[in-house]
Amino acid sequence: MALRNEKLPAQIPAELNKWNWGAFLLNWIWGIGNSTYIAFLMFVPFVNLVMPFVLGAKGSRWAWENNYWKDEAHFKSTQRKWSIAGFAVFALFIALAIGIMSMVFGLMKNSDAYAMTMRAVGSNQQVVQALGTPIKEGYFPSGSINLKGSNGTAKLTISLSGSKANGKAYSRAIKRNGVWTILLLYVVVDGQKQPIVITNKNNVPIPGMGIGT
Repeated sequence: MALRNEKLPAQIPAELNKWNWGAFLLNWIWGIGNSTYIAFLMFVPFVNLVMPFVLGAKGSRWAWENNYWKDEAHFKSTQRKWSIAGFAVFALFIALAIGIMSMVFGLMKNSDAYAMTMRAVGSNQQVVQALGTPIKEGYFPSGSINLKGSNGTAKLTISLSGSKANGKAYSRAIKRNGVWTILLLYVVVDGQKQPIVITNKNNVPIPGMGIGT
């Protein structure tokens, strides 16, 4: 462990004892660089839920005590660099997460099952009258599409908006030998008690109206 310069005060000066963003965002990596090995508690289940906040609050003091510093300016400069690195990694992580989500949503919206669902929704007069035109789908559908060769299944929930009301479309589809078939499709319109059933080939129970037809 590196030793703090003995010419400096043993206790960290109050103006330096601040929240440490580098310790909070980079935790155990910051701990290695600042000889603060308590940061390895990040690998302990449940403890790692609170440890970033502990490091953020006490990191500056621990770094001051555990490492060698030429002077206060050296300490401030180093911790500032750690903070910048932490925010850069955080921004990169957010950008990566957004990129992955956009790719997933894009693949879902470009699927045949999604396209079939929206065509059926847009051509149903009950839905058109209830929502109003034009009917627009939300940016972030949810659900899943599973494919295995020429077969697959799709389970989609799509937010809808029209000139009169908003709603959601719930679709279940199956792919056999390369051909998609919608088994269940209904639309729940905001403010209406009963959903609008477009397709229910297996006559499954639908929330709000028992057995749909």
